[in-house]
Amino acid sequence: MSAVILDGKILAAKIKEQLKSEVKILKEKTGCVPCLVNVMIGDDSGSCAYANSQKRVAEQIGIEYQLKSLPHDIPQEKFISTIESLNADKDINGIMIHKPVPKHIDYHAVTNYVGIHKDLEGINVANIGKMLLGETDLIPCTPAAVMAHIQSTRVSLEGKEVVIVGHSDIVGKPLSLLLVRELATVTICHIGTSQAGKLVDHVSRADILIVAVGKAGLIKGDWIKPGAIVIDVGINKTGATIQGDVEFESAKARAAFITPVPGGVGPVTVTMLMKNGIEAFKLQLEGKGR
Repeated sequence: MSAVILDGKILAAKIKEQLKSEVKILKEKTGCVPCLVNVMIGDDSGSCAYANSQKRVAEQIGIEYQLKSLPHDIPQEKFISTIESLNADKDINGIMIHKPVPKHIDYHAVTNYVGIHKDLEGINVANIGKMLLGETDLIPCTPAAVMAHIQSTRVSLEGKEVVIVGHSDIVGKPLSLLLVRELATVTICHIGTSQAGKLVDHVSRADILIVAVGKAGLIKGDWIKPGAIVIDVGINKTGATIQGDVEFESAKARAAFITPVPGGVGPVTVTMLMKNGIEAFKLQLEGKGR
């Protein structure tokens, strides 16, 4: 047995074609296309590379994308006023705050100044609350990418045992809400699970395993339940290579489906950012403000 590889580049390409058609229809109806702004503090080379990849994807879909660079020493109050001015600009449909930010900027605080209907990353506390109630389509991008991968397998989530390893505010927790909505039975594991010696027990019974920790090779291949779906969100640099949180080769021999690292969840995540931009544009067409 060898798993089907869930190629993120192929899935992202399919979703991009769908989004491209949607943008074309919106342009024909309104004469406009979504305009997204990525607000970046400083000039970190890694951040710039990621922003450039976002710009390429936006251009492929037909979305306008702007990168707004601010000085590294900008005071938080002035940064917030910049966000507020973008909220007030009717020509801007989506806003994201690029990480990392300098230590003097409270990232969690400033993200909540992004208008609810311009929240490209779906991480404003109001949007997280709406997601809990199933009342928003602005979904955090990595969880949305994970869901897209699972849905691409055409395996029903209803009644499946899903184990998420990692309980972060931007991946594990929101992902659990999306999965419960599909009637999956969800377990979230974290450092406490590992310290109690119970991580292997939980992982080994997972019909669907999602790992988002950031520790190379944390999940051993022989822990994987035969026939499971394995989604590896982890990206870890080890020397000259990039590895996931799951031991890929040994896990591949037991799983039915598995994402590679790199080339799995990452390409779809960027595409989901653009999907949120289109959703935000439509919300604003409906006259919904902050």
